[in-house]
Amino acid sequence: MTTTTNNIFTRAQQPFINAAFTDFSQEAAQRAQIEALEQVKSELGQTYPLIINGKKIKTAETFASVNPSNPSQVIGYFSKASVEQANEAVQVAARTFETWKHVPAEERAGYLFAAADLMKERRFYINAWMIYEVGKSWVEADADTAEAIDFLEFYAREALRLSGEQPVVQVEGEKNALVYIPLGVAAVIPPWNFPCAIMVGMTSAAFVTGNTAILKPASTAPAIAYQFMRILEEVGLPAGVVNFLPGSGSVIGDTLVDNPLVRFIAFTGSRDVGLRIFERASKHQKGQRWLKRTILEMGGKDAVVVDETADLEAAATAIVASAFGFQGQKCSAGSRAIIVEQVYDEVLAKVVEKTKKLTLGDPTQPTTYMGPVVDENAMKKILDYIEIGKGEGQLLVGGNHRGSGYFIEPTVIANVDSHARIAQEEIFGPVLAVIKAKDFDDALHIANDTEYGLTGAFFTQNAQRLERVKAEYHVGNLYLNRKCTGALVGVQPFGGFNMSGTDSKAGGNDYLLLFTQAKAISVKK
Repeated sequence: MTTTTNNIFTRAQQPFINAAFTDFSQEAAQRAQIEALEQVKSELGQTYPLIINGKKIKTAETFASVNPSNPSQVIGYFSKASVEQANEAVQVAARTFETWKHVPAEERAGYLFAAADLMKERRFYINAWMIYEVGKSWVEADADTAEAIDFLEFYAREALRLSGEQPVVQVEGEKNALVYIPLGVAAVIPPWNFPCAIMVGMTSAAFVTGNTAILKPASTAPAIAYQFMRILEEVGLPAGVVNFLPGSGSVIGDTLVDNPLVRFIAFTGSRDVGLRIFERASKHQKGQRWLKRTILEMGGKDAVVVDETADLEAAATAIVASAFGFQGQKCSAGSRAIIVEQVYDEVLAKVVEKTKKLTLGDPTQPTTYMGPVVDENAMKKILDYIEIGKGEGQLLVGGNHRGSGYFIEPTVIANVDSHARIAQEEIFGPVLAVIKAKDFDDALHIANDTEYGLTGAFFTQNAQRLERVKAEYHVGNLYLNRKCTGALVGVQPFGGFNMSGTDSKAGGNDYLLLFTQAKAISVKK
């Protein structure tokens, strides 16, 4: 890294601005994305190593990442870490921590700024990896890359803000200070659905605060994580600060969580896996000198609610966008639509009409709105839920598998009871449960009546109701008169309540505090 300290501070003093989304209606942008897709296509099928202490290690046992649009097309073959290699990576990270924790915050932030610059240069290339590996549309992939850039820019500034002495009350005869110091070794376990943004955000948050990390990528999205490792190597991040460990979650994931040298776990994924991590991390291991911290984001059963005063056209548009963007594979996805009975039929008709117009197909094509779901297991699970839903409500649109890839039609199931399984359980696919509420109060009650509390949207033009919704809709990210997806770094810090996780707020001013511990220092004068 060649960026000087003065340049880093100068850049950090510039206000944070979210990366703009690419306008693919412009011919130059279309051409750039097509060229990037061709480049990535020519690179598919390679074999990728583990990276431990900067050393690239290829293992005899590998696993394949495949294109969900065309499962016969292999994205890459990935070395599969063993338990022994997982423990070795932890040892390396623990040793590296002893030097890395002393590296000044401005130097650590400089690596994030440099990585952000490379990601900006390679934006279409990174988009292309997501289009191939997880089936994102052009727009969804580009938003994912933009968010990753935002995390790097935002957390670099935040790390500098939190460095040095923090203000505390002073008393006569003493000099008092508070400083934030790193925790230690992190196990970073990101999801496949935002394989660039969340992976980059959690990993960079860990090491910019002075911790070292083992990055265990999602098994359906390791190629994208490897591209980030390439970037970190190119910007000169020292060996051992971030170690790359693809492999089985049930094998090396448990090993990382249990290892007594691992200080904390940052995880985004399913409720069940999050609970498993939470439980295992709470157990004291022989030789462990701390209570492990967990930073967990575990999903939602989010709702878009519409009352009789709402702009019904805008509400229907938001319902469809929230439910079916990236095939409903977002923890923020609006998988429930709760509509008061006075306007239920009208809004439902609009939702059905708009859903039927969505394009489902190959995400390498610029006009595709919905691509495949991520893998065969996801497809089978979603189709099983659709069968359950047919018995719990009225299937109005979709419900079928289409083509040779993992494609599922956008599915609308109406007249669903609020306690039905498809109204309570996270499906993580293009399935919308539509629920009729008696009135505003009933709608608000139904919205809150799940074990989750991640995102929610409420459409009303009644000012008094808006105030009640602000106070009573119990979600971490509440959107009024707009869709419930698309949180921006620094603008809408992201994270939810209840079974949606540990209340962390990614992209917020308090997020990096979760990766540190506070130390009070008093000096008698």
